[in-house]
Amino acid sequence: MKIMLNGYNGKLGRAIIEAAGESIAAGVDMNAAPIGADFPKYAKLSECGEVSDVIIDCSHHSAAGAILDYADNTKTPIVICTTGHTSEELALIQSYSGKVAVFKSANMSLGVNLVAELAKKAAALLKDNFDIEIIEKHHNKKIDAPSGTALMLADEISSVFDDSGKPEYVYERQSVKKMRNKNEIGMHAIRGGTIIGEHEVIFAGTNELISISHSAQSREMFASGALAAARFLCGKPPGFYTMKELINEITGD
Repeated sequence: MKIMLNGYNGKLGRAIIEAAGESIAAGVDMNAAPIGADFPKYAKLSECGEVSDVIIDCSHHSAAGAILDYADNTKTPIVICTTGHTSEELALIQSYSGKVAVFKSANMSLGVNLVAELAKKAAALLKDNFDIEIIEKHHNKKIDAPSGTALMLADEISSVFDDSGKPEYVYERQSVKKMRNKNEIGMHAIRGGTIIGEHEVIFAGTNELISISHSAQSREMFASGALAAARFLCGKPPGFYTMKELINEITGD
């Protein structure tokens, strides 16, 4: 498997290089710089002519249009690891999945996606009698809040509610002096130090509290997940793929 790595000079890009070894056919980064890795490096997508089996994009969500164009022009499957996409960018990603195989997950960790599934099952049982809150913690360089993973968790939980009673996502309560509404999911973002990523879903009931959490100890797990997604996507027909399909293939479901 040969990989074109877009955003190779970022934190995740470097972790993927470390994990992938000689599988990187070429790398693109607007801050192109020598990093001790032996593969062709470019500052622009238009400069990259190497043939690859799959693209891994860990650059920035605002580059979605350019990297999707590149994927379509080269007919190369693409794994999108970036988060913080606007509604327009998400719609663009969906539209390109009709032309090339697109894999997208708000978090490339298998463990986080298991937490999402557990939270969804818990919500199905507890939603009528428990308040639901999500807390996420990340390093002080992270720009978007709440994290894409926190929103993914909220979306999975929300999916078990009837269409007429979908919960409201509440991002801050300082400006509104009132009791908590029953039909809401509170979202809380903490930024500090070098925290790689921690997510906790709290189900708070009468005289009891249930917590489902995940703590990232190293970016290596995200790199491993991205590479697993790349292997999964190779040879797939055009379509939109997520961690659910990858996990189902692994488990045989």
